[in-house]
Amino acid sequence: MSEAADRSGITGTVTWEVRDSDGNIKRHGESRNLVTQTGDQVYGERGAGVSGALAAPVGMKLGTGSTAAAKTGAGAALVTYLSGSNQVFDSTYPSSALNGAARRITYKVTYAAGTATTATPITEVVLFNDANANATSTAGNTTSRSIISPGAKAAGDILTVTWTQDLTGS
Repeated sequence: MSEAADRSGITGTVTWEVRDSDGNIKRHGESRNLVTQTGDQVYGERGAGVSGALAAPVGMKLGTGSTAAAKTGAGAALVTYLSGSNQVFDSTYPSSALNGAARRITYKVTYAAGTATTATPITEVVLFNDANANATSTAGNTTSRSIISPGAKAAGDILTVTWTQDLTGS
């Protein structure tokens, strides 16, 4: 008897755009998502209904670190937290929909003018599942991490980060 190989997995994309105070796009881009070991645990245990499973993601945080994203270790957490960048998801997010044969989960955060402003380029973003505190999140509270390049966010700029994760079966 021959069985098909299971090709289950989670892939994702982080898109971002910076708009000026008039709504004009100044910069935009896209990067790959990395689901951390904690993220695997969250999706697996919550999907299986395990009692005491880790909490689902509740928001995003930004940083200025340059460590490559990694499954575990230093690259699995926000390296250099940008103060005031802890934001819960926008209204109606996360959302879930079919995307071809995949189940797409979409998260979105809009950093309004005056929020998370910095003279230093923003280089990292994480999905976090701990309390929405104005502080960094450990690897144990980071479900996904991505390296991004929207540059510095001026006081009048609006930064929107949209994060999709596709859960695929065989």
